[in-house]
Amino acid sequence: MPDSGDDRLVPEPFDLGGALRRIRRLADLSQRQLAEAAGLSVAAVAQAETGSRGLPVAALARAARLAGLRIALVDATGAEVSGMHPDAVRDQAGRRFPAHLDTVLSEERSWRWADRRDRSQPTYTFDRRSPWQGDRDLADRPDDHLLPRPGDTPRERAEARKSEWRRRRQEELRRRVETGGGGHLPDPWTCTCPSVCDELDDRSGPPVHADDCPCRCDVG
Repeated sequence: MPDSGDDRLVPEPFDLGGALRRIRRLADLSQRQLAEAAGLSVAAVAQAETGSRGLPVAALARAARLAGLRIALVDATGAEVSGMHPDAVRDQAGRRFPAHLDTVLSEERSWRWADRRDRSQPTYTFDRRSPWQGDRDLADRPDDHLLPRPGDTPRERAEARKSEWRRRRQEELRRRVETGGGGHLPDPWTCTCPSVCDELDDRSGPPVHADDCPCRCDVG
């Protein structure tokens, strides 16, 4: 296999036979004893040691545990790499998203559901890798898929945006009243203006309200 250009050595093929012999030596087991303890046939162990057949990873992991060892993934530097998180987000059918895709909140891709009013918007969706995306860009990808968090659903995020909008508007109206730009605000006071008021208001003078605004919070 040719050099990739980053001066890393190509890993040698895994020596299954040598690994099994190491397991047997550390655990002081014959082929028959190893086969019985790992749930394998004696022939399977013997053939795996000679290189004439492979073994399922689960069987090899069971055998390794007999010697106090475990199977692990390591990168080119020898550092161990963990598997993907088992509790990562899932689709609406409860399935894990494909590992090679990047999961995102559906709110960040809301245009995908703009013309699909007959379909409920999921909490999570995914991004595909662009055909022109290079290996360097992949280095910046998250190590794992998203983990579910409270407040991720489209409804909860919409409510959070509304609450933040109300908070900002309330602070703005208080500032205007205190600087003489509006009327009187009762205390305690909470703004209940609909979002259309914020769209009409250019912030150049007293607050602007829609005709059907139930709040009209600058009038006093």
